[in-house]
Amino acid sequence: MSAPSGNPVPSAPPSYEEAVGINMNYPHPYPVPSPGQKPDGKGMNPPPHMGQPPPAANPITVQTVYVQQPVVFYDRPVQMCCPSCNQMIVTRLSYDSGALTWLSCGGLCLVGCVAGCCLIPFCIDALKDVDHTCPKCSALVGSYKRL
Repeated sequence: MSAPSGNPVPSAPPSYEEAVGINMNYPHPYPVPSPGQKPDGKGMNPPPHMGQPPPAANPITVQTVYVQQPVVFYDRPVQMCCPSCNQMIVTRLSYDSGALTWLSCGGLCLVGCVAGCCLIPFCIDALKDVDHTCPKCSALVGSYKRL
């Protein structure tokens, strides 16, 4: 049998450069090692950056900002950084008569403790408001109100 005359005989497939479309005359985006150089890149000079000014020797100013978590004050000493003297401290507590102390006194008066027993809430620290102060600079750092 004879081969059909209308179909051409297939030739070899195209090369990689022809298939991808690489132009061999176009400069490479990276330096191509010469035959005497090693292909690992040692001894190769990078291309100079055209059109860019040399880097300036201006010092960079860095500002460090410390963000302190909000401190919640209760009736116990708190370890914190004092906002006044910037020292790590454990707060000193002082107790002051507040709304709960006066309401307890009034409640005892209504019950009938008017002969001096109504003054007992002024002797109990658990019924008083608490002020937190810095032991180093004596600045008021925070307070805890019972009511």
